[in-house]
Parts: sequence; structure tokens; C-alpha cells
Amino acid sequence: MMKSVIAISCVILSLSACGYNRGERALSGAAIGAGAGALGAAVLGADPATGAIIGGGVGAATGAFTDPDDVNLDRRRR
Repeated sequence: MMKSVIAISCVILSLSACGYNRGERALSGAAIGAGAGALGAAVLGADPATGAIIGGGVGAATGAFTDPDDVNLDRRRR
């Protein structure tokens, strides 16, 4: 079980900087947050649907209110 959690966490973290405009970042943040929330809730024994709703909301807000330069750490600055 722990190996699955670690593998899924690595995938989620690798996708966390997806999107360059506000809408793309909000959508990718919502998807990543929902997945992480559902997984976290399932691991902790809570309702995965509730975790997905909360995680999706937090992820969407984080994506919408961040700047691409704040999130996309591998993009070269000019």
C-alpha cells in the first residue's frame, strides 16, 4: 500500500506545474487536488468523495491564484 501511495504522489508532483494560463492551471490543479484528496482520504479511512471535493477546490484555487513563474520551476527565465 505504501509503495502505491509513493508512486501516485510522484506522478501528482510531476504534473503539478501543468498549464501556463490561469484556466489551465486551475483545471490541472483541480484534477491533481481531487486525486490527492481522494487518495489521502482513502488512506486515512475517511470518505474519498469528500476528500476529492475538498482537494479539488483547494487545487483549483491554488492553480488559479498562482503565477506560472511561481509554479513552473523548470522553465528558463529570459
